[in-house]
Amino acid sequence: MSLAGGIKQKTLELGFDLVGITDASALDNEHFELLTDWLAFGYAGRMDYMRQNLDKRTNPAKLLKDAQSIICVCLNYTPPQTHKQPLEPTEPMGRVANYAQYEDYHPFIKKHLRELTKFITASSATGITGEEIKFKICAGSAPLAEKALALRAGLGFIGKNHLLINPTVGPQTLLGEIVTNLELKTDEPIKNNCSGCNKCMEACPTGALRPDGQFDANRCISYLTTEYKGQIPADLAEKIGDRLFGCDECVLACPYQNNAPVCKNKQFKFYSDRARLNLHEILALTEDSFEAKFADSPIKRLTLQRLKRNAQICLNNITRSAI
Repeated sequence: MSLAGGIKQKTLELGFDLVGITDASALDNEHFELLTDWLAFGYAGRMDYMRQNLDKRTNPAKLLKDAQSIICVCLNYTPPQTHKQPLEPTEPMGRVANYAQYEDYHPFIKKHLRELTKFITASSATGITGEEIKFKICAGSAPLAEKALALRAGLGFIGKNHLLINPTVGPQTLLGEIVTNLELKTDEPIKNNCSGCNKCMEACPTGALRPDGQFDANRCISYLTTEYKGQIPADLAEKIGDRLFGCDECVLACPYQNNAPVCKNKQFKFYSDRARLNLHEILALTEDSFEAKFADSPIKRLTLQRLKRNAQICLNNITRSAI
């Protein structure tokens, strides 16, 4: 078996659902212009980090000296259907996006990618003409155009919801990468697309998925409830409904999600009791109780202050709808 083949087999053994390899060349003009136009129109909102290190974000070779290849992996997070919430909860509850019902994926993916680098090093005893094999592990934190690279590595296509969609696994996917100076056999992009479907755009509660194909993060409930640090505008706050953290509407509306398998990685901790959270309990949390409750959750990244902001918005919306 070739080294690339061995890497793919080991990646799947580690619990990832998909793996593909692309080279470390810069983004093509189409994807570069899509990114720079998105930033120029102000559609990135206050995500200033998207404007920083643009050279690295669009050219992976800038992340690692002598980079040759990028191993792209994908973890399916479609939750199991075994948990049922009461149809009429006695307390007001806030919904949590599916990915945040699991442990924080950033350290989880990095941990398993480190295991993969150990396998690669052991499998490449001769090295690179005597030089050290180098790796840069990425999982959402490095300035890297993850979806564009995953597209190039054949893991799926980018849909109108601006997410990576795999025809088999669906759109509920988490991405990770290893940039390396090893030269590996690359994969080809797949040809699927969603040109004849607008279901995600129709499902978006705020029109963040614009008719012109652009994604306006300023109006995205997921961005507003997980990234935005200010006071959420009243007209958008009303449309948040009972979404406490994140939004799954454009994901769940995708036809490719209909037959998507549930997450098969049993090591990826899932908390069924995080699907809906008691809003009064959230508003009563202290810093210590917040840290303890969400120690291993993506929700912890939000901060207690912003979680309470979201909880109050949800509570206001629930109260208003009941009148």
